[in-house]
Parts: sequence; C-alpha cells; structure tokens
Amino acid sequence: MSEADSDKAPVPPAEEIVLYEKDPATKIATITLNRPGFLNAPTIAARQRFADLVLRANVDDDVKVLIIRGVGEHFGSGADLPEMAGMFNDDPDYSCLPEFRIGEDEDVTYPPRDSYRYIANVTNLYADARFGLRSLQDFKKISIIECKGYCYGWHFYQCADADIVISSDEALFGHSAFRYVGWAARQWQWATMMGIRNFMEMVFTGRPFTAQEMKDCSFVNKVVPRDELEATTMKYATACARNRPTDTVVMQKTFFEVFKQQQGEYMGSILSGWLEGMLPLVKEEGEGIAVDAETFEKGLGRAVKDNDSRFPPEWRMSYKGRAASE
Repeated sequence: MSEADSDKAPVPPAEEIVLYEKDPATKIATITLNRPGFLNAPTIAARQRFADLVLRANVDDDVKVLIIRGVGEHFGSGADLPEMAGMFNDDPDYSCLPEFRIGEDEDVTYPPRDSYRYIANVTNLYADARFGLRSLQDFKKISIIECKGYCYGWHFYQCADADIVISSDEALFGHSAFRYVGWAARQWQWATMMGIRNFMEMVFTGRPFTAQEMKDCSFVNKVVPRDELEATTMKYATACARNRPTDTVVMQKTFFEVFKQQQGEYMGSILSGWLEGMLPLVKEEGEGIAVDAETFEKGLGRAVKDNDSRFPPEWRMSYKGRAASE
C-alpha cells in the first residue's frame, strides 16, 4: 500500500506509472514502475497496463527477456489501497467496474454490497492473467525482477511469479495483508516457493522476511549490495538473452508451466480468490487493523503505522519502525 493518501496528489495516467522500453539488439525489454512518491503503488489502470505490456512482450519477437524494476528506493509496497477504499468504506459513489475494464457509461449493473459477489468478483480477477496479478505466470519468455527496499503486496506477487529474482541486501519481502486481513491472493505460490513452514511463519506473525532469509529459502536467486543491483540484474538478463534461441526458451517455459500447474498454481489462485471473498464474514477483535470504514476514516497511513508499532521492532513492516527502539 502507499504510505500517503491518494487524494493528496493527482493520480498520474497508467502510461506514466508503468513505463516500457525494449532493445531489439539485445532482445531485453524493461517494465519500470514509476510512482516513487507512492512507493510505486500501481493503480487499477496501471495493473491492467502491466498485464497488457507483459502480453505484448510475450508476442514480440524483439523480446526474449523481460526485466521488471522500480524507480526510487523501493521496488514497491503493493497496490493503491486508497483508490480501492470505496469498496470497504461504504462510499455510495464507488464502482468496482473499472477493475473489469468496464466503463461507467456501459449498461452493466454490478452486484449489491451485501452480496458475496460484490468482493468475490474482484478477488477472482486475481487468478486472471489479463488483470495484472498473475500475468507473469503466462509469460513464455524469461522474466527477471530487480528488487530493492520494500517488496510487499502486489510487488511480492510479481516476485513469486518471475523466473529469477535479484535483490539488494536491505530488501524486505512480505504482505501487510497478513496483518489486516490474514490472507492474500498468491498464497499457494508463496507456500510452494518459500516452503510451507517459512510461509506459515510469515502469515501467522505478519513479519516481513529479509533478502537473505528469502535467499536461504530459495525464493531469491541472488543478494547483492544496492550499488551492484542494476549491473547484476543486467548480467543475468544478458546471459539469458544469449543462451538459447527464443523457441527453446518458450519450450522450457512450457515445461515449467506444466510443472507449476501440477503443483496447483492456478487452482491456488482460484482458492485464494474464494478465501478473500469471505472477508465480510470475518469478525474483528482486539486492537488490530482491519480493512473497513473505520480504518480508512482514521487514515490508512496512520492506521498502518499504529498497528506496526504493536510488533517487535525487528518484525515491523517499515524501515522507520524497524529502526525504533522498543
């Protein structure tokens, strides 16, 4: 999520948030997340553009390797939750239709708020590659994540789905949803890649894992100092681009896709969508944070900060919180 509220600054168009370039000579393309003031939080439109660009790179014969990186100090801290606040705070003017690429002027009636489908329709989209949550799973070429700083939420999804993850040594991995919801969209894939015990610890404690911890459980391929990150990522990308023909890569990726489906990757996305759709039935207790009207009225940034302070410093989500003494 963003550390700032989205109404404090104009929201840039998706084309400015998600940048794309390719080099036909090397066959390396790059998607750059460019919203550093909001920790590279993608809007709904930006997630859709991301999906479209992954599809474009998949088709383009000038592309063999795709790098995904972020501008600024962080890869990213998840989706733009303030943009989605109306789904949870009873805003009568909020519409879920943009999530489905459906305009307000089209003749479509969305299910009512008190229906299971109100939220479940949206969470089920997270199993669909066209909407930017698991797009890299359908990518038949090589994807490499360049990770630094925060790698939370939506950005953590991308790391689970990428082929190779290169991380700076100070990066933190996790999902704040484990603190305020209890589950998230790509749980099956994280459990598979991290190992069930490691992932259970992350879910139950809500704590982020360090880059070295993620390397130790085989989620991250390489951990390097921040000043070596870009060069190391390009070294990997260049080697992948020069190794075998693109046809061979597509055949290799098809094998790995079959292997992941045998492990239940897509089934896991569907199951997580169902689980997330049950959120309105969860009865909150205690002083924790919840995705509800009260939290958004308090201010999302403040609510997250207050909740973070309840945990041991070394288990907090923010760098500032982790630096604080008990």
